[in-house]
Amino acid sequence: MATITKRSEDYSQWYLDIVHGAGLAENSDVRGCMVIKPHGYAIWEKMQRALDRMFKDTGHVNAYFPVFIPKSFLAREEEMAAGFAKECAVVTHYRLKAIPGKGVEVDPEARLTEELVVRPTSETIIWNTYRNWIQSYRDLPLLINQWCNVVRWEMRTRLFLRTAEFLWQEGHTAHASRQEAEEEAHRILEVYRSFAEDWMAMPVLTGPKSEGQKFPGAVYTLCIEALMQDGKALQAGTSHFLGQNFAKAFNVQFQNQTGQLEYAWATSWGVSTRLIGGLIMTHSDDAGLVLPPRLAPIHVVIVPIYRKDEERRAVLEAGHKLAERLRSLPLGPWLNYEPLSVKVDDREQYQPGYKFNEWELKGVPIRVELGPKDLAAQACVLARRDVPGKEGKVLGVPLEQAPERIMELLQTMQRDLLEKARRFRDQMTSEATSYEQFKELIADKGGFVWAHWDGTRETEERIAEETSATIRCIPFSRRKEPGKCILTGRPSQGMVVFAKAY
Repeated sequence: MATITKRSEDYSQWYLDIVHGAGLAENSDVRGCMVIKPHGYAIWEKMQRALDRMFKDTGHVNAYFPVFIPKSFLAREEEMAAGFAKECAVVTHYRLKAIPGKGVEVDPEARLTEELVVRPTSETIIWNTYRNWIQSYRDLPLLINQWCNVVRWEMRTRLFLRTAEFLWQEGHTAHASRQEAEEEAHRILEVYRSFAEDWMAMPVLTGPKSEGQKFPGAVYTLCIEALMQDGKALQAGTSHFLGQNFAKAFNVQFQNQTGQLEYAWATSWGVSTRLIGGLIMTHSDDAGLVLPPRLAPIHVVIVPIYRKDEERRAVLEAGHKLAERLRSLPLGPWLNYEPLSVKVDDREQYQPGYKFNEWELKGVPIRVELGPKDLAAQACVLARRDVPGKEGKVLGVPLEQAPERIMELLQTMQRDLLEKARRFRDQMTSEATSYEQFKELIADKGGFVWAHWDGTRETEERIAEETSATIRCIPFSRRKEPGKCILTGRPSQGMVVFAKAY
């Protein structure tokens, strides 16, 4: 059984211990890349299915575009070229040559006439394609999403949070008017907020990024920003209003209702497997992974307890009957129209205590303990993963009532995890009225710090250089009260949120 470093002793190692111990992912032999193991990928599949339904419910459809992008495409949008140049992996040759006794080497005669970039993001290849799809206002809006992998050659990596290759979805939409495109950017932000809070039980701030933190090539970037248990922020999702920048770069024009040519208006938006890292750091504890029930690959594990063969047969039979009743519960949209996932742990080679610890480490929300004495009373014991020890146990639950009681506990746990995370975020949110106070809060307490800022890139960069804190979000919910910038004393139109971040 894996040993988990205490969160209070070494947060970074605690995080990695959970990723490895819960069987979520491991480092691959390719620098900076990861192997997502079945339990980790099952969480991503849950996220993917829930988000995909939300996208389709708002009118979007899925497509797929090439992983290779001609290098010249990136150069057409200057901000994007500058923003991603250092992270691009480039394909220069298309063939290897076998050398007897020496393996293989690049064939120097097989150099590409134009080098290809392995996609760091797909705006350029997609807008080059849209030029062929959009001629008239009748072709708009074009609401397309793709599920894929991307490559960004990060120098410092951490499983799920920052890897050279990762999985994500990226939406790319085209519209006939600025208003329609901006409404789309805000609509998707609300989809992300809803998913983060309603499915991940992870409270987020919503609002635009500062000019210094926006996506390269965007007019502005909207974000959801979460706070992890070590007081650092996590950018969990972004939605970009791209204006007409990419339409002009790739000459995507359409004939409007008056017969005139106009450039299309664009958005792009995405979330990635980074969300799994956010899920871990928002809820987990020193015993391992804690998963909100709506995203748990296994919702309920039934652990039979017995000593004799006749006890084993009776307990296993009761356990499997309970499992079938749980799987047949009508659930609807709460679990994306999927049945409860239930496992009866009938492995002979492990004792019940080992099984309890293993499923606790893997974050299964509800554990059912079922032994001969329980069976004699036609009852069972239920244990909630998010409430450790005896406090999380419900004794003597009648087997007849167990499915409904388990469903109630799952829904209660989902709500409680969100409220617990929200309380933590509120406790870790401060307000600074001077630069000295700001520096102390960032260094000693961490968390979100509200402060006045004069709106300039220069001030933002100086604060980041001196404190390692960046502007995470300019929340829609902020109080728009005039004040003075904590650093320069110049006028400020309202407070923004700073934090150290992943």
